[in-house]
Amino acid sequence: MAAADTAAMSTSSLRIALISETFPPEVNGVANTLGRLVDGLRKRGHTVQVIRPRQSSDQGLMDDATLLIRGWPLPGYPGLQWGQSSMHKLLHNWKKQRPNVLYIATEGPLGLSALRTARRLQIPAVTGFHTNFQQYTEHYRAGLLTKLLTHYLRWFHNRSQMTLVPSISQRIDLQRKGYDNLELLSRGVDSQLFHPSKRSNSLRAQWGLSDDDIAVIHVGRLAPEKNLGLLSKTFHAMQLAHPQQKMKLILVGDGPQRKSLEQQLPSAIFCGIQRGEALAEHYASGDLFLFPSVSETFGNVVLEALASGLGVVTYDLAAAALHIRHGHTGVLAAPGDEDDFISAANWLLENREALRRVRLNARKHASLQGWNGIVELFEQHLRQAMQPESRLPEAHAVAHERR
Repeated sequence: MAAADTAAMSTSSLRIALISETFPPEVNGVANTLGRLVDGLRKRGHTVQVIRPRQSSDQGLMDDATLLIRGWPLPGYPGLQWGQSSMHKLLHNWKKQRPNVLYIATEGPLGLSALRTARRLQIPAVTGFHTNFQQYTEHYRAGLLTKLLTHYLRWFHNRSQMTLVPSISQRIDLQRKGYDNLELLSRGVDSQLFHPSKRSNSLRAQWGLSDDDIAVIHVGRLAPEKNLGLLSKTFHAMQLAHPQQKMKLILVGDGPQRKSLEQQLPSAIFCGIQRGEALAEHYASGDLFLFPSVSETFGNVVLEALASGLGVVTYDLAAAALHIRHGHTGVLAAPGDEDDFISAANWLLENREALRRVRLNARKHASLQGWNGIVELFEQHLRQAMQPESRLPEAHAVAHERR
């Protein structure tokens, strides 16, 4: 490619199609990340078409920026859907208005049909590894499904020009499993929304807490894959180790384990799903953030908690491995070691000065982790996938899809 062509490519606006089974206003880490990426790309002058299943809030929605696909309910995830296979619809749409590049964020029937269509039309495609589905199935005791998913996910991602992963540990793990062409794309945080200044004394009073009391917060889906048994065990251990310290466990989020957790934790406060300013207020009104999950690809909530100035206790994985320095911006436990996790949480309560210092450092670090740099790197990855050397051989791609 000539130097002039390369220079033009680096500055020209792109037509990008983003395919996902989930998207805002749905509340989950993947939807939040994709919403930020799409907004950022559009602000940089690119045209982004979002292709996703129809949501209940889509009454009357019809524009060039969104292509809605029929979906099916996803078992165990109320409000979320699998998008149906839509190769014919995508072929028709992209032949009329061809994208320069695709970003396929989910690996369900909709994502698969987008990948097959991209190969048929020889459009470069980048995929994203956003969710550890094979680990999730282990929590639901679906051993055979776990094995099938492991093979399918590797097959799926290795048929794109590039797969974006959110953390170094995730990239290493997937490389060991035979994934090719992996690139890093971390996550950012809105440090103006998630800010210690959003702390609310009135909200804390509703929780029955004064300034000197401790609000122990967890934000996330209340589901088996989040390892919430350890959350309960850790809180009880903290109460035993610090009997003079008044503390409350605050859970923000919803999911299939909510009823059983309410029975196990009768004194805990269940706040349900919170969004926007209300979510920021809940974070900032806490003191400690417990995050015992071992199944995250990243864990956006960790960055949100850091930005809110909380003392974060989590495993040395994913976002925590990137953004927490043990004893400085938070406290880390050895992955899977429950005793170490409990000890880490108790350590933060033993010294109020240490807790104060960790919270200040957490906020300082997270305030530098904005989305602008992430979006810029995302654009660079998309452009890289468009380069001739990253493209799949045409004959192989077309022959494969016609089998």
